[in-house]
Amino acid sequence: MRIPRSGVAVASSTKVAAEAGAAIAREGGNAVDAAIAAAWVGAVAEPGICAPGSGGFVTVWGPGADPVTIDGYIEMPGRGLPPERFGKGTQEIHLEYGGGVSMHVGHGSVGTPGGPAALSVASELYGRVPWAVALEPALELATNGFELSPPARQYLEFSGAKVFGWHPDSRKALHHEDGSLIEVGERIYIEGLADSLDRISRNGAADFYTGEIGHAIAADMAENGGLVTADDLAEYRPVVRDALVGPVGDWIVATNPSPAIGGVVLGAMLRLIGERPSNPWSREDVEHMVEVQKSVLGYRRDHVDMREDIEAAIAEMQAAFRSPSTVHTSVVDSDGLACSITLSAGYGSGVMVPGTGLWLNNCLGEIELNRRGLHTWPVGSRLVSNMSPTVARDSTGRVLSIGSPGADRITTAIWQVFANHANAGMSLAGSIGHPRMHLEMTDDGPRMVAEPGIPTDLGGIPWRTTTGPSMYFGGVGVAEWSPGGGLVAESDPRRSGGTAIVETRG
Repeated sequence: MRIPRSGVAVASSTKVAAEAGAAIAREGGNAVDAAIAAAWVGAVAEPGICAPGSGGFVTVWGPGADPVTIDGYIEMPGRGLPPERFGKGTQEIHLEYGGGVSMHVGHGSVGTPGGPAALSVASELYGRVPWAVALEPALELATNGFELSPPARQYLEFSGAKVFGWHPDSRKALHHEDGSLIEVGERIYIEGLADSLDRISRNGAADFYTGEIGHAIAADMAENGGLVTADDLAEYRPVVRDALVGPVGDWIVATNPSPAIGGVVLGAMLRLIGERPSNPWSREDVEHMVEVQKSVLGYRRDHVDMREDIEAAIAEMQAAFRSPSTVHTSVVDSDGLACSITLSAGYGSGVMVPGTGLWLNNCLGEIELNRRGLHTWPVGSRLVSNMSPTVARDSTGRVLSIGSPGADRITTAIWQVFANHANAGMSLAGSIGHPRMHLEMTDDGPRMVAEPGIPTDLGGIPWRTTTGPSMYFGGVGVAEWSPGGGLVAESDPRRSGGTAIVETRG
């Protein structure tokens, strides 16, 4: 197949999201426009995996410019509320998803969403087409309905009853009248969603915060014990930060900086991996990669997660290593512009704001990111995130965009795929398809989990092996452009991802 040298390459969590990015590229959009369109579609059409009431990060690196990350992550709400309102409004549940995970759902698990605001800022600073054009694919899906994807159905098998079954609007959207879950390929129509997206399209993301939608969110929170107030929504601002930058072999990598932790962890692991792995992976490669994960993730567990001054702890971790449920989109164009967007609504709160069709996050209720307990963050502070949208350039002029969903597996998934490509010389498809491993920090100590094909008879640490490639290990998407090789995009078969390449005249 001939690889286009001029145009836009999109890799996203689903085929419909990638096609949305391609549609905007055909209308004259650049890499950022295409990524925004795909991100909105992912937030709308992946129920349970993401939601419009999400938080996230946008990393952008244009030719001749410094890379930046737009921080639109979840903020701790509660401005103006008395102390007795905190610590309430949730119920703790346990899902068997991913080997077992506990969380809080309900109105009290919702943090102030920043995703819509971050996408808006990215559009203003870097986009080529109007905001309303970038939202057209998502609005069309909301108007005409969309089919349930296999990854979303797989997650809903675990979460449909406990997360989305307690709220009447959520239950109605995802279940048949007899209470059974909708199936893959069935079309979902969510009442009020198209009207909400139309308002955001016409009035801008501000409507989500201070307009009719924002008023509806604040009213629903107040009525049901949530913490998000009108002041929280009105005062939310995305932060444009210098990306965390560091060398990895011939590449310069730019990723998500502090106060998020994902990019710091990723940067540390990339620095420590050196020139490994080889192709194919040797036993020595695996042993070295185990030690890297033990070093970095162990440092995080022992020195970061339980600190009250967690932002300072993350900064110390960054200095120590001297390095730079979720949907992701990676896009590059032939002008050398790269954009990487990751959005997350946690595992879902189950809350759908009445009359809007908009689901909200449960990021306050993610125990793995709130190890010090429920509602312990200072009001107005950004929560910790594992998300690591990343872009990179090498000495030959190649530009690459990469990222993944997958909670605490985000960083290890990106790390292994990038190392396979940059160090082992694997193709993008081979890098993504290669078996993965991840260090789990259990109550009984560290344990490695691996896909078949990785030697697990190494001493010093217990292992468990999955039955095959698993969406537990993320869903990496990569898009790349090079002067000699043109545009390439690859998505992760673990999550039925999608790709699209739009050729333009160059």
